Amino acid sequence: MTAKYTSIEQTRLDKVQRLRSQGIEPYPTRAERTHTSQQAIAEFEKAEAAAVDGVVKPVLATLVGRLRSIRAMGKITFAHIEDGYGRIQIFLRANDLGQDQLDLFSRELDLGDFIQASGEMFRTKTGEITLRAASFRLLAKSVTPLPAAKDQVVEGELVQHATLSEPELRYRQRYADLAVNPDVRQIFRVRTATVRALREFMDSHDFLEVETPILQPIYGGAAARPFITHHNQLKQDLYLRISFELYLKRLLVGGYERVYEIGRDFRNEGVDRTHNPEFTQLEFYCAYADYLKVMELTEQMVSFAAERVQGKRVITYQGQTINLEPPWQRMDLGEGLLEVTGIDIQQHLTTESLQGAMKAKGLEFDPNATRGKLIDALLGDHLTPTLIQPTLVYNYPRDISPLAKSLPGNPQIVERFEGYIAGMEMCNAFTELNDPLDQESRFLEMGRDYDSEDEERHPMDEDYLRAMRYGMPPNGGFGLGVDRLVMLLADNPNIREVILFPHLRKIEE
Repeated sequence: MTAKYTSIEQTRLDKVQRLRSQGIEPYPTRAERTHTSQQAIAEFEKAEAAAVDGVVKPVLATLVGRLRSIRAMGKITFAHIEDGYGRIQIFLRANDLGQDQLDLFSRELDLGDFIQASGEMFRTKTGEITLRAASFRLLAKSVTPLPAAKDQVVEGELVQHATLSEPELRYRQRYADLAVNPDVRQIFRVRTATVRALREFMDSHDFLEVETPILQPIYGGAAARPFITHHNQLKQDLYLRISFELYLKRLLVGGYERVYEIGRDFRNEGVDRTHNPEFTQLEFYCAYADYLKVMELTEQMVSFAAERVQGKRVITYQGQTINLEPPWQRMDLGEGLLEVTGIDIQQHLTTESLQGAMKAKGLEFDPNATRGKLIDALLGDHLTPTLIQPTLVYNYPRDISPLAKSLPGNPQIVERFEGYIAGMEMCNAFTELNDPLDQESRFLEMGRDYDSEDEERHPMDEDYLRAMRYGMPPNGGFGLGVDRLVMLLADNPNIREVILFPHLRKIEE
């Protein structure tokens, strides 16, 4: 099937053929560059500062970039090119290039083309640092105009007004979104800086970065429905991992005391402003630590990342001032729910009793949910939206936390906490269960209490139990949604904005 071209695209394709007929290759193999736009400007400013008797030492540069504006004025033309570091003006005139070359520039080049230009830097009468081009050449012809672009003549200047504001189109054509929206490019610089900061924190605290399998014979480590795939050679169904947890804890058995991984997880679940089926997570496991120690590491790590990325620990998110400086607020889950719903979950120890309390308060609930899932729903619907400042909510029901140790003296509560900021769950952590007999009974219990289609069901993992039986040190475990942290530090309320290529429905749907 051949592509269908618009009239504008066909006009540009004609230019490609015309250039080739003149012996000019529109997509040459080599490109040269001596300076980025930023470096050229900085070097010229340095030369100006060192000028003697008003004489500025010549600064010669070869620059590359995408054409962003063209203003033709007879014998001279002004243009702007943009590289990965900024924009810079190019000045072309017939006296330097020859009229034929200037005409070729105006006739055959379009906005969006990539070019290379060489010459001497100078400052125009209006004060703009500019390259006076002694030569130029085309590096890549743009056949399709950038989306939502409108070429318009304003005071004789051909400029590009590109907004590309429709979210669905922006996500589907992220390459175009990045090309025309500098603020979007900045979001992903923030993302890279965030991951770098997290890795720096982990490394500085003597954690070992590792890689664990993405394709797993048994999924586990979280409450989620997996994606299923098939290995043809082995004739075996496999799962895309939903968590790193069970493999990372196997490494504690093997003798490592502090391990972490930053990578992709995959969960076959709904999509909304804070959920994407493919997402990035940081998990770490620390031997001889409990959830109290992990709370301290959590506060330190997130505040460290904010300082590295934003230069401060008090940030603004969607108009709200968020103070990430430790220590954060700590809140018992039961006390928090009592405050926002008026229901004391400690007084309702069965599913039926809790359902009755919710019904009496006029709260909706799933009649098939277990007590733990009802509590989780109360948390998500009523408590989470109130947690704007960083808050660590701790002590969760045992039946929704199959991998966490019970609170001493209360077997129905486990040592688990979740971190919330700006009304979003950011992280989840446990004092990890290291008793293989207790773990086996938890797996069996989960199998009894949840049907085979329930995404909260946790499968039995015999190999993981075998590893535990060799002896696992007491440890604290932690998982952080990296995408959500980037949302926070980039001040963006939608997870799709901070994932370069989020998953979308088919266009026909």
